[in-house]
Amino acid sequence: MLKKLFSHTLIYGLSPQIVMIVNFLLLPLITRELNAQDYGIHATVLTYATAFSVLGDLGLKVNISNSFYKSPMQYKWAWRQYYGFLNLWNIFYAIILGTIVYLIVPDEARQHKWTIVILNTLPLVIMGQTSLLGRKYYQLTQQPFQIAIRSLIFGLLTAILNYFFIVHNKMGYMGWFWATFLSTILSNFSYWYALNFKLNFKPIFNFKKRFIRNSLKIALPTIPHFYSGYLLNSSQILVMDRLHVTTGEIGKYQAANTFGTIADGVSTAVGWAIGPIQNQKFKERKFHEARDIIFLTQVIFFAGTFLASIWLKEIFALMIKNDSLKSMYYLGIILIMSVNYRPMYFGAVNKIIFYERTNMLWKLTLTAGIINILGNIIFIPFFGYEVAAYVGFISFSFMGYSAYYFKSFKDYGDEKYYPIFWFIGSIILCALAYWLVEFNWYLKFIISIITLVTAIRFILMLNKRISL
Repeated sequence: MLKKLFSHTLIYGLSPQIVMIVNFLLLPLITRELNAQDYGIHATVLTYATAFSVLGDLGLKVNISNSFYKSPMQYKWAWRQYYGFLNLWNIFYAIILGTIVYLIVPDEARQHKWTIVILNTLPLVIMGQTSLLGRKYYQLTQQPFQIAIRSLIFGLLTAILNYFFIVHNKMGYMGWFWATFLSTILSNFSYWYALNFKLNFKPIFNFKKRFIRNSLKIALPTIPHFYSGYLLNSSQILVMDRLHVTTGEIGKYQAANTFGTIADGVSTAVGWAIGPIQNQKFKERKFHEARDIIFLTQVIFFAGTFLASIWLKEIFALMIKNDSLKSMYYLGIILIMSVNYRPMYFGAVNKIIFYERTNMLWKLTLTAGIINILGNIIFIPFFGYEVAAYVGFISFSFMGYSAYYFKSFKDYGDEKYYPIFWFIGSIILCALAYWLVEFNWYLKFIISIITLVTAIRFILMLNKRISL
């Protein structure tokens, strides 16, 4: 099990990191051709498009996953109906999104307004949610390479097209929109060909209305749950801007979050890897093994984030060549350690979704998002922009640990997850890292060896308790 978890996580996580490195290397070339106005136009459109993207699948990704495990002989029939319904729905969704984009495009880009609208909506009209079904199929059948290779190819294609349109063709902000449009169309086509011709998942447009209606009763309550990711990950910058935090201070916060973003990307890859494994355990009613998978993952997260955090001062000194930015390593510790909520979050939410008790999810995740927004609005004026990292830590922790106290979680299986124990552990490790980061390198080296040996012992012990 440990080998599978590591290999799938590596496959899911490697291609985004390669793409990130290529984009980083192209940055000096691209930024010479752009100005603040270009960035502002692109960021404004992207922020609103992202905010409404959760409406694209209406939460039916939950039903798609569950039908794979609960109806193994009929899931193709269900998926084809979802496919047909979502293809039709995405025409209406494209109209909604297009209207929003049309209204919010800044005046500086009014000459390209209709082009921007078309580039943001045409992939939805042509392909619908093809990539969603394609990714889900390969994820649930545990074929991570099929997803990773597409992420790598089309991520690199986007980077190359950005260079072509922005640097070679001098198109400014429009280069981003054209590059994203073309790579999105081609990525969707790669999944469309596989779904329709290799896997025979042709959409059923004459779908059963009762089936779709019953599915939406489960799916729609998950929309606030999925929307919470936007509230937790992006809203703090919006709040800072509204509260007139200076651009320099926002830049410092973003610099501090450089490695927090990497940690979050790794945790997302772990989520893709761990979901199918856990769902199989739920299907087999091996609840204790499903729990031990979470414990094993939590130990890995604790060890990884703790080790990264105690060495963050040295990492910042090596990687960041700006004196005012490299001093932000102490805030980076909080942002990295915030990621430790993820394994326990996976453990609770995967189980709740598998048993389709989705009506409570919005209470959990939307509440966490509201805590994040209100906390930043209240405390930033008094304590400054840095408090956003601590508010985020609290908000993520609430989302990661509180679900275990909901009846929806307790109804299935009697295994104990000890959320309070793991929560206290995350706080203690965060405080220790904050203190140890200032130690001499040789003391940190000894601490790192002790941490690794201890973590490996627990990981091997837990791995023995989990069958493949």
